[in-house]
Amino acid sequence: MARSSTLIHTNDPNFTLRFATPDDAGLVLSFMRKLGNYQKMADRIVATEDGLRSLLAASKGEAVFGRYNGEPVAFAYFCQTSSAFIGQSGMYIDGFFVDESMRFKGLGKIMMAYLSKLAVERGCKRLEWACLDWNQPTIAFYKGLGAYSVDGMTIYRFAPDVLQSNAALFSNGSSSGVASAGQAGGNT
Repeated sequence: MARSSTLIHTNDPNFTLRFATPDDAGLVLSFMRKLGNYQKMADRIVATEDGLRSLLAASKGEAVFGRYNGEPVAFAYFCQTSSAFIGQSGMYIDGFFVDESMRFKGLGKIMMAYLSKLAVERGCKRLEWACLDWNQPTIAFYKGLGAYSVDGMTIYRFAPDVLQSNAALFSNGSSSGVASAGQAGGNT
């Protein structure tokens, strides 16, 4: 859902929020690289400015920047989700970062409160994200907000090459190998 770049005022007169536009892809990438460095995973940030611009333009992802005295100091990248477990929609925060020099000023709490408000306004029944197990300061922050961890679950993922390999294994008998919407349900 594309948003304008209108400033959103918060209870801190020096701190405003602003939705990213596709033209902000470079700033989103900059914050993702900061997050990757903090998480000791800089090599895993392989996004490109063009890729992020496409996601933002297609409303497949959204970002909000936190600005302190007009300077971007925080961000969140998120997307809408749905769950068959609860039969409801939710929101997933894929990236959340507050510059180290701006931590412990309540800015992260303001951002999480705004994302929670946005999720509620959109009819979401949950807001979720992942946090590395070693990141105890951030875990304490989240728990202080009332969040809980989903223990007993491990996230699995196909890398792009494995995704392609698995996709190539599917055959529906058509020459194209791709089922139309009407064929997808088929008999098993």
